[in-house]
Amino acid sequence: MTITNRFDTVSPLDSRFYGGDPVLYKALHPYLSAAAGIKYQARVEGALALALADLGIADKQVANAIASAADRITAQEVAEEETRTRHDVRALVNVIRAQVPDDAKRFVHLGATSYDIVDTANALRYRECVERVLVPTIAVLIAKCISIAEAEAETAQIGRTHGRHAEPVTFGFAMAEYVARLGDRLEQLRLAARRLPGKLSGAVGAFNALALLADDPRALERRFLASLGLHAAPVSTQIVPPEGWTDLAHACISALGVMANLADDMRQLQRSEIGEVAESFAAEQVGSSTMPHKRNPVSFENVKSIWKAMAPRMITTYMDQISEHQRDLTNSASQRFLGEILAATTYAAGRLASSLDGMRVDRDRLKANLAMSRCAIAAEPLYVLLAKYGHPDSHEAVRRLTIEADRGGRTLLEVATLDNDLREYLRKFSPDERRILERPEEYRGLATQVAKDVASSWRERLKGVLPE
Repeated sequence: MTITNRFDTVSPLDSRFYGGDPVLYKALHPYLSAAAGIKYQARVEGALALALADLGIADKQVANAIASAADRITAQEVAEEETRTRHDVRALVNVIRAQVPDDAKRFVHLGATSYDIVDTANALRYRECVERVLVPTIAVLIAKCISIAEAEAETAQIGRTHGRHAEPVTFGFAMAEYVARLGDRLEQLRLAARRLPGKLSGAVGAFNALALLADDPRALERRFLASLGLHAAPVSTQIVPPEGWTDLAHACISALGVMANLADDMRQLQRSEIGEVAESFAAEQVGSSTMPHKRNPVSFENVKSIWKAMAPRMITTYMDQISEHQRDLTNSASQRFLGEILAATTYAAGRLASSLDGMRVDRDRLKANLAMSRCAIAAEPLYVLLAKYGHPDSHEAVRRLTIEADRGGRTLLEVATLDNDLREYLRKFSPDERRILERPEEYRGLATQVAKDVASSWRERLKGVLPE
């Protein structure tokens, strides 16, 4: 049976996520589909013929015929031929050979081994997918984060460590963290994609076959790969060194990890008892099949769940580094799933960007939550200032004061003012320093400035990366 629609698929990536989004499907299909894999391999076969002609091994007219035929072949033709050959690349070669003149047939795939074609085609299509689809999608996500960081740069928020109230920051500062982290991952993705090598070194990587055709086989390899915008691996076996695929997978999974962290933070801030942000909810959207009142952070939870599904695949990629001697087939099946990691990363970035775009920030709730701890958060500035003005053990002194303040229901400053041992130090505080203790919700350090600086820096760095 032939799969005719997404509901015939086995993987939820195809039926529900990547395949369930027409825009994403249209963007990724030219690079990551099985049909795309065959088209890219055919493109590489055409480039090989043209490189042979450039070095005078084949006639230019013959090479053009091969390249033209390679451009016309269909995935269906190759799939049908593979049922006979039981070999995917030989099926491709046979289909191309069937569409060229007799004098051109001997030059199709001449001097190459299967993975000269497969690894080179994968390097090309994955690089183009990253540069043309994944990076622009993540750039849109970063731009959403930048907008929030700028808009909320001065919106006070209680910082949290270990799930507990810590010291004040701003909501813009919290978002700026993800601007920087996602920006770093974007650059790593671009670098990993650009570093993917191709090869034309033959069955064991030693240029055995090409040495029979060209005086300088490595020059032929360089010419061939340059026509595709790729570089050669310094040394290859029957396959390119696997670390390029490892680095690309890691760049994707670590980018997904940052997205999952951001999504989880936004999900936590939507807890009923926190309520500082709210995911958008469509007019007819349903949150529960039994609880009509539910408004769940489903998009943020979905992104974290996608990361959980994809992160363990990194182990498989590490295992693909092991191939006996000049090649075994233990990566033949497992490496075919790398495209799914690219698709999932792109999907998650798009969904997270959409979630942030419709997210509501509740400034009143942010203010109220900060007010809950306004007395306690004066502890750090008080202890630091006491030490600044000579107190020998200010941390312990303030720790005892916090216990006394909690028991008596008074502010920390009130209790400190009544402490005879502290009065001489308190008199040394400047008006600005004393104001921090009186209005601890304004004790935000450089949170506002950091948020603005990071947002401004990455807004500039994204120029030329964001889609038009």
